[in-house]
Amino acid sequence: MKTDLPTRPLGKTGLDITRVGIGAWAMGGNMWGPQDDAESDAAIRHAIELGINWIDTAAVYGNGHSEEVIGQTLRKLPADRRPLVFTKGGIVRDSEGKNPRRLGERNHLRGELENSLKRLGVETIDLYQMHWPSDDVALEDYWGTLLALKAEGKVRHVGLSNHNVEQLARAEAMGHVETLQPPFSMIKRQTAAEILPWCHQHGTGVICYSPMQAGLLTGTFTAERAANLTENDWRRESPEFQGDALKANLALADSLKPIAQKHGTSVSSVALAWVLAWPGLTGAIVGARSPAQVDGWIDAARLELDADDLAMIAQAIERNGAGAGPSRPA
Repeated sequence: MKTDLPTRPLGKTGLDITRVGIGAWAMGGNMWGPQDDAESDAAIRHAIELGINWIDTAAVYGNGHSEEVIGQTLRKLPADRRPLVFTKGGIVRDSEGKNPRRLGERNHLRGELENSLKRLGVETIDLYQMHWPSDDVALEDYWGTLLALKAEGKVRHVGLSNHNVEQLARAEAMGHVETLQPPFSMIKRQTAAEILPWCHQHGTGVICYSPMQAGLLTGTFTAERAANLTENDWRRESPEFQGDALKANLALADSLKPIAQKHGTSVSSVALAWVLAWPGLTGAIVGARSPAQVDGWIDAARLELDADDLAMIAQAIERNGAGAGPSRPA
């Protein structure tokens, strides 16, 4: 689809993507509390109308439900208005979304891909990613399967998610790792130390997930909200949403408000613009459960932070003691 928003080349894929894309984990429903499919559809449509040209999901999100919701939306859109669709395989959970297993056996991955194609209602997936390193087979086995799927035309491009530099190098020796999807935010900054430089050097496009740290860096999240998350919300068990870590994270988010006011935007957009300021990062995956949430971060598609902003954020990170990893892009 055509867009008026700024785009960046996704590694060597030939794809140009907007700086932010739609993250569809919460659209699956389980692990995030209840979610209305109509709201998910409206969020996707609104993001597309504003110019976002890609969406990221996975077979395990809601045990296929996220892909089903996206597929229903795609079927109602003209071909020239459909966004690029990126999905992932390699994880299986039980009916309640618990007890994950990381499976990379050849026939299993092929079966997962076929199911994803059906749910999404497409003949070819734009980018297919291995969600996590597998527990049942070696990296060379599952990466070989993904490379074969690309050669067969089942997927246009292949990448990895949640893999370290040593694993990336092993995969690259077999066939180019076109993309990587790591976690990256002002709180979880470790990706900036080795992974981003490696990807930049090897022409691997990087789309990071959880750039607002599951809501902590929106400027609207509170300790009271953390205490009242629903029983099936995974954040209840996350250390970042508890105790001193929660206090430090919320203090960091609060320190972003003057920068947001300076640019006439939201704290969410500042948090996103910060990750996008790092060399080697192509785009950020941003969760959306409603059109209003999209409006809360869409400014990041264009926002550029200046040197003073980056210095102020680095100081806030060090002052509040939130997270770990490098605090300022070169």
